[in-house]
Amino acid sequence: MTPKVVVFLDELVEDVEFIYPYFRFKEEGFETYSVAVEKKTYHGKKGCTYRPDKVFEEIKNETFDCVYIPGGYAPDRLRRYPEILDFVRRHYEAGKIVASVCHGPWVLISAGIVKGKRVTGYFAIKDDLINAGAVYTGNPVEVDGNLITATDPQAMVKQLPLIVERLKNS
Repeated sequence: MTPKVVVFLDELVEDVEFIYPYFRFKEEGFETYSVAVEKKTYHGKKGCTYRPDKVFEEIKNETFDCVYIPGGYAPDRLRRYPEILDFVRRHYEAGKIVASVCHGPWVLISAGIVKGKRVTGYFAIKDDLINAGAVYTGNPVEVDGNLITATDPQAMVKQLPLIVERLKNS
């Protein structure tokens, strides 16, 4: 069975943190969708523009093998939608991979799934993670069960192969 992956998108996403996982998962032949709240053009922090494959309303009741949350300022916008937080929490509780990079753990915090978990993220959100009850490690990549987090674009070079391997072996 082909793994299904959702990569979230919103305004001011960190371009490489969206583009790299999106195309890396597609390269593996995974059924991969970029998903945003609205069907419109979104702008990355570096000026690229993106249109989502699907809107959240279309996939909200589906189950994916991996939910990926890129960084930039997009996570701050995504965490404002209770339905998205419920979606992330549901996947986490079902044992599906929930992964994020950089500021992406903001969504994990708001979904209430980091307490007592070993996580990493961009150093600027260290206090946010600790205050949410996470064990912040600061390691480039951290794996705690089905949570796979990374600090920045350079760390994705180690994070994405871990995710790909798990998806291929599940």
